[in-house]
Amino acid sequence: MKHGPIALIDENMPVVALVPKDSTYDRMMGNVEEVRARDGRVIALAHEGDREIKAKADWVITVPATSELLSPILMAIPLQLLAYHVAVRLGRDVDQPRNLAKSVTVE
Repeated sequence: MKHGPIALIDENMPVVALVPKDSTYDRMMGNVEEVRARDGRVIALAHEGDREIKAKADWVITVPATSELLSPILMAIPLQLLAYHVAVRLGRDVDQPRNLAKSVTVE
């Protein structure tokens, strides 16, 4: 956030913030507050029952609370769905993204 991306934030820039209740929570909440201070829109991905993030984010997507090691796996699923639905809404071909190069040879 500190070196570049924060300069792009304004009222038209949605920011997706992963805010699990783990060792990164306080820093992520600080980032959310910085985005809000610049009138950015916050889409937060957080653990169920987190009232603090609900008060600071525009939209909250929740996942069940789990261990710090499993949280990234649970958070990946709604992020993939969000990316898919945004791409579809923008009219992008989700099955053949532009500039995608094959990384394996099929014979």
